[in-house]
Amino acid sequence: MHNPSKFYTTQKVFFEQELKTIKKKLAVSSLLRLFIFLSAVFGIYFFFGTIKIVILIIVLWIILFAYLINRHTNLQYKNNLNKALLEINNTEIKVLKRDYFSLQSGAKFMDSTHPFSYDIDLFGKGSFFQYCNRTVTNEGEQEFVKRLTNNDISSIVERQNAIKELSQKPKWRQQFSALASLVKVEHPAKEIINWMHNYKSVFPKVIAFLPTIFSVVSMVLIALVGMQIIAEQILLLWFFIGLGISGAYHKRVNELYSDASNAKDTFKQYHKLLNEIETASFSSQILKEKQEEIQTELEKASTIFAKFSKVLNAFDQRNNLIVAVFGNAFLLRDLQQVYNVEKWIHIYRGKVENWFTIIAFFDAQNSLANFAYNHPRYVFPKIDKNKQVITSKNLGHPLLKESQRVDNDFSIENQQFFIITGANMAGKSTFLRTVSLAIVMGNMGLPVCAEEFKYAPIKLITSMRTSDSLADNESYFFSELKRLKFIVDEIKTEEYFIILDEILKGTNSTDKAIGSRKFVQKLVSSKSTGIIATHDLSLCEIEGDLPQVKNYYFDAEIINDELSFDYKLKEGICKNMNASFLLQKMEII
Repeated sequence: MHNPSKFYTTQKVFFEQELKTIKKKLAVSSLLRLFIFLSAVFGIYFFFGTIKIVILIIVLWIILFAYLINRHTNLQYKNNLNKALLEINNTEIKVLKRDYFSLQSGAKFMDSTHPFSYDIDLFGKGSFFQYCNRTVTNEGEQEFVKRLTNNDISSIVERQNAIKELSQKPKWRQQFSALASLVKVEHPAKEIINWMHNYKSVFPKVIAFLPTIFSVVSMVLIALVGMQIIAEQILLLWFFIGLGISGAYHKRVNELYSDASNAKDTFKQYHKLLNEIETASFSSQILKEKQEEIQTELEKASTIFAKFSKVLNAFDQRNNLIVAVFGNAFLLRDLQQVYNVEKWIHIYRGKVENWFTIIAFFDAQNSLANFAYNHPRYVFPKIDKNKQVITSKNLGHPLLKESQRVDNDFSIENQQFFIITGANMAGKSTFLRTVSLAIVMGNMGLPVCAEEFKYAPIKLITSMRTSDSLADNESYFFSELKRLKFIVDEIKTEEYFIILDEILKGTNSTDKAIGSRKFVQKLVSSKSTGIIATHDLSLCEIEGDLPQVKNYYFDAEIINDELSFDYKLKEGICKNMNASFLLQKMEII
């Protein structure tokens, strides 16, 4: 069994050493550039009277300086990449210690109308999203949220295999995430895709060959003027003709350039990510299929993206004054770049969206694989479609520290309902969220916090956290009724695991008891499966009428004038309640 903490610590030490080495190289690179510059200045000064030597020095200086600039840029990129890799390992070391509250909480994804996410703390401070999410791209984050919330119970074994395989490639995953983090794109891929899909050319077809013809004529005229065959005024006239042609399309070129600039950083980032996917070796069905989707072209998708990135970088050179004036005057450079951009869009815009989707898939998949790698003791659920919906041993909540967590054995049959009673703070709500999260994780293909876990894949629906709405002029009770109606409607057409916490809280005790009993009867008759937690002991009497219902409880004891909880699920009905004791203990009464 691997040791995640040891791996991350080793990686951290390695990248710290790498950064020290690279910083030394950067310092030497800076000094070397300064030395070459000063040497060139000295050489020009010393040989100022010898024009051939001066020209040679200048040429050599330009070549050397260009080489050193390129080398320095590569070193700086490597430095940034190593910083990102170091940060990744520092983060994982902290998360293993349950220090993850500085990560993105995903609060913006909270949705009280969702079948289960709001009730079981999938999003928000201290949520499963905050603990598990390591996505770097906007699209990857959206894909990860989709995985958490879509209630999909298909192809679970295939998902497990993909997560297992990728979990054993921690260095590949870290490299992918580090590369993705280096370029901060301001415009999401969806915006780029929409622009390409809806792009309509406003330039005439003549731009396909006009810049080439114009450039050849320009070179000929420059040569003829150099040989003094034609007058310089002809070249000057041609210069202004070129500016005039470029100026006629200036507004339309600016509009295309503005849109293309939004895509530049995205393609600069994504071609490297595509290359990582293309060059990896995968064996699981899902990962291989995703990889093959970007390997169907004559050229690799990463190469196609890289070429477009270069096209966009070349287009960006129009901001250089010399390029803008002389390039457009003699080469119609803007029109040539427009042609290159449009040609790429027309060929590949139908494929770009799928390539972006593949990157988002792997970004989200990395988070799931990272979770599996960080928890080598967790087990991948065994799919067992028999009478038992869930059979688990030592099932616990993954967000609780192992030293503080109390695990429970839990088994429930198909079309069976458990009614759970218990004192305040005895562990009912935590247990409900533990079972709920285990189902969600199992459906995603993740390992669950248990020693053993078998289940028949089933969708989840919950009602555990209802609130009134001033904006919609809804009372608490009406909001709860709407939620219960939503559940009843959903279970008419699909099979769900239902988890309810204290139903009909918004009405009086007598009405609540009658209504709760009838609602449980309706759920049982629907052939659903689930758990209901309640403080209403009268609801437990339904066990005598319906064989599908079983009573369980969480206990609390008062020992030496202190409350004591063992957080263990027991069969039967809770007899010890603690509200009066707590009121007295806290001197409220």
